[in-house]
Amino acid sequence: MSASSSWTGTSACCDQTPARPARYRADVTSPRGTLAGQLAAMGFADTARAQQLVTELELGAGPSRGADSSVLQALAAAADPDLALAALARMTPDAKLRAALRADRVLRDRLVTVLGASTALADHLARHRADWRLLAESAPFPAAGPSDDADPVTQLRVDYRRRLLQLAAVDLTGEYALDDVMAGLADAASAALEAALAIARGEQPADAAAGRLAVIAMGKCGARELNYASDVDVIFVAGSAEPGALKAATALASRMIRICSQSTPEGPLFPVDPNLRPEGRDGPLARTVASHLAYYERWASTWEFQALLKARFVAGDPELGAEYIAAIAPLVWQAAEREGFVADVQAMRRRVVASLPADQAGRELKLGPGGLRDIEFAVQLLQLVHGRGDDSLRQRGTLPALAALAAGGYVGRADAAAMGAAYRFLRGVEHLVQLRQLRRTHLLPEDPAALREIGRALRRMRLDSAAPAAVAGPATPSALPPGDPAAELAAQWRLHASQARQLHEKLFYRPLLEAVARLPGDAVRLTSAAARDRLEALGYADPAGALRHIEALTSGMSRTAAMQRTQLPVLLGWLADAPEPDAGLLAFRQVSEALGNSPWYLRLLRDNAVVAQRMARLLASSRYATGLLLRAPEAVAMLGDDAQLAARSAAELHAEASAAVGRADKPANATAAVLAIRRRELLRTAAADLLGLAGIEATGVALTTVSRVTIAATLAAVVAEAERTAGPLPTRLAIIAMGRFGGREMGYASDADVLFVHDPLPGATDEAATRAAHAVAENVRALLSKPGLDPPLPLDAGLRPEGRQGPLVRTLASYQAYYRRWSVPWEAQALLRAEYAAGDAGVGAAFIAIADEVRYPDGGIGSAAVREIRRIKARIEAERMPRGIEPALHLKLGPGGLADVEWVAQLLQLRHAMSMPELRTTQTPATLAAASKAGLIGAADTETLLAAWLLASRIRDAVMLARGRPSDTLPTSPTELAVVARILGYPPDGAQDLTEDWRRSARQARAVMERLFYG
Repeated sequence: MSASSSWTGTSACCDQTPARPARYRADVTSPRGTLAGQLAAMGFADTARAQQLVTELELGAGPSRGADSSVLQALAAAADPDLALAALARMTPDAKLRAALRADRVLRDRLVTVLGASTALADHLARHRADWRLLAESAPFPAAGPSDDADPVTQLRVDYRRRLLQLAAVDLTGEYALDDVMAGLADAASAALEAALAIARGEQPADAAAGRLAVIAMGKCGARELNYASDVDVIFVAGSAEPGALKAATALASRMIRICSQSTPEGPLFPVDPNLRPEGRDGPLARTVASHLAYYERWASTWEFQALLKARFVAGDPELGAEYIAAIAPLVWQAAEREGFVADVQAMRRRVVASLPADQAGRELKLGPGGLRDIEFAVQLLQLVHGRGDDSLRQRGTLPALAALAAGGYVGRADAAAMGAAYRFLRGVEHLVQLRQLRRTHLLPEDPAALREIGRALRRMRLDSAAPAAVAGPATPSALPPGDPAAELAAQWRLHASQARQLHEKLFYRPLLEAVARLPGDAVRLTSAAARDRLEALGYADPAGALRHIEALTSGMSRTAAMQRTQLPVLLGWLADAPEPDAGLLAFRQVSEALGNSPWYLRLLRDNAVVAQRMARLLASSRYATGLLLRAPEAVAMLGDDAQLAARSAAELHAEASAAVGRADKPANATAAVLAIRRRELLRTAAADLLGLAGIEATGVALTTVSRVTIAATLAAVVAEAERTAGPLPTRLAIIAMGRFGGREMGYASDADVLFVHDPLPGATDEAATRAAHAVAENVRALLSKPGLDPPLPLDAGLRPEGRQGPLVRTLASYQAYYRRWSVPWEAQALLRAEYAAGDAGVGAAFIAIADEVRYPDGGIGSAAVREIRRIKARIEAERMPRGIEPALHLKLGPGGLADVEWVAQLLQLRHAMSMPELRTTQTPATLAAASKAGLIGAADTETLLAAWLLASRIRDAVMLARGRPSDTLPTSPTELAVVARILGYPPDGAQDLTEDWRRSARQARAVMERLFYG
């Protein structure tokens, strides 16, 4: 066999004649009536011309033409029936072809389908009329056609067209899946390159220097995903740098390119494009392996490594080709470590889209938004970033790579399936667009007739290798799906392009990619020997323990383990950026094990880097937040959206809590359900706090709101149960918020200071009413303070009249009588923060009216009361400060602490609120602001007091978040202090800065307090 035809030997996708498909059915009878009418009904556009050709070809329908009517039916089912009929006429069928068309359904289906879709292949069959035999069922597939031209260059084109003819036939009839057709086209091109190289070598003079040459296919040919009319991108590798050998190799490469592109009576073969070589058009055509390496190591751009993903040896010296592939592979899989790699690839894709003409962007199958390039770029970027540590991703083809990404958990299965379907659809349409003239184009036609033809042809193609052909058996008009094929095509195009674009944006711009790309190469594989050193370098105190957690999360072959292997390298860095990475990793393992069977969890972390990064910060910063999350790990989903972390309104929480109470069968279960809601809201608030999305005042309001809702819902459940068992309550009960609860300034560790007040119903005795109210109050306190899975909410009634010695519950009349006769200054001071919280709103409003008389007395409190308040303050400082604690570090009672600021504000209220209504607020910052506006204190003093109060409040909350247990002192342990400082936004070495900031702020506040309070 000559060198020009030796390339037609074998093909990986088409290595034997397919068995006759069982899907072929008996002929369909032609419609009755005149021939012209039948042709019009069958879809021929030019019925006069069709009637003439049918008559000439003796294909008239009717009972006497039963055999030939099947040919007519096949013609009518072609993408373009008129084109198919005209092309068949140009072939001037002889008796053998006529007989074969009648007898061989496979031949008839393949031939007519090709003739109706490709003018270029019809031209080939008109020139080479015997080539129809290549499509017969009994013909070898693929098969070498007879050598009918002495010119090897022309014969190469004939043989190549014959291969395309066979591939197009099984493609258009749905006998072969698109994946196999693309691979067959690439193999055909590779064989043609080998044949062209052989021709070029045969043309060399006998005394020419021997030059080893390897041809490396790039792009779609390298990936074995070639289309019908495409440039074939190549790189030439020379075997020696010796001038004579290098010159010979370059001459061979140059001649091979000309052989493929030169004009012949059979037209060109295909353009060979060597411009992906180092330095592009300006670089030498052929280089040695060493020269290629030197360029890639020093000068190559990011896009060049992306292109090398698809490099595959196809022709020439196989040993040299293997040497080249082995040499460049490590460079390809290190490319993602280059500075700005991900951003470079993303910017390149944006430039391509921006360069498209506006009138073409919506029709561009390849480069337009939602086109093939969107899919290819997203897949390639994911490969290059994650393929460093996962050999399974080192695939040349887009579809195999996408399957590997899905199998490894880097892409969701549904996303991979949608992207794969879009890719196959776009490639199928691209095939049909190019087949018409075998010209390189990626534009969807605008002509409605052309769109209908593409739509009709597409219905029969098998785009998915896992699915059967869309139409079973030889197509007939009745067998094709109903509806307008052009409209169907347009709808599919919109769907797939939209999905491809959305997935491209989701995957291509995934923040996790940049984080993974920035990792050192040895950190991508968590099982590498360098893992322990990396953990130590990151700041893990117990690398051995961290490795055990990592092994537990990543061992095995499950998809979950694979996804953990993908995400943990980045997550380890994020955990290390937080104060306690070891505790964070342990907590991450606990959360992952708790949610291990939840399909959404790892997918959420993979697809939403914001969630993963925020989760790492929470787990490695806050034992309090970690404890809440471990009780309900599914709450991790809220971390991805700032709106989900915003505090919910009281009305929303009341509605949810009321519904939970309504579903419960007894108060204990109702309280458990309400406390679970509170736990979720505590986590929401803590997350927003830790992530810097909420300030200390907003945090206090959120914690107060959820506490009020919790108490109100529990009270409602207890009252409902009491009335079910003993009838209507003889009294109306309300709960009054006091202290920081009443001031809407609660912290994570705050109890709820309350007063219980009731008002007997008409006809009820005080004794019976008080007994019932007391039972309800005690039950509410017991239920809310009972230890359980969720944090309890203790109710502290110590601020009631007579303190803990007095009755837990009093009537409105009793409170009024007590305050008018027996109250002391500190009780008026305590009432400054009284606010209705839960229960009967009328009773609550009546109590607040009583409180107003006490806390806002006419003319303000007298000098004796002022002296008493000052005495009490001094006594508290002397007696209540815990022993062994440096007073300057006590955030509440220490100099310049919370008590200093609050007592200044409250004294101003007691003295001036009656005449200045703007001072009538339960909140400390609002009181200071109003006093400053009224001129009672200077702006500088206000700022000093407020700064100290806010810092003390923030530190107290941060201590609770960090330790998971409360404390009123600034930590002295360097480790705890460092964690608290990091929570408050200080740098890793800023712990002492926090201490100094507090000392300075407290010292300044104390000076202001002594001047204003003690006067």
